[in-house]
Amino acid sequence: MSALLRIPTVLRPAMGGEAAITVEGSTIGAVLSDVTTRYPAVKGQLLNDDGTLHRFLNVYVNDDDVRYLGGVETPVTDSDEITLLPAVAGGAW
Repeated sequence: MSALLRIPTVLRPAMGGEAAITVEGSTIGAVLSDVTTRYPAVKGQLLNDDGTLHRFLNVYVNDDDVRYLGGVETPVTDSDEITLLPAVAGGAW
């Protein structure tokens, strides 16, 4: 399946400066595997060593959060739009 992946500004330098790319895969896990094969520098920001989503990464398929759909097993179909959104965390009050 071919889908559009929207890349956040913070990840663009490691992904050729692109704002969006076409990705292949029938699940989010397969899509992220495609991405990390093409852009190895982002692997640690997208996936944990066991292949699960990094806890500070939110992934949406057509505006739906994949953590509530099936995680890395969430299906991806042609013409889906996938958005990566790193969480902002940390700091002191």
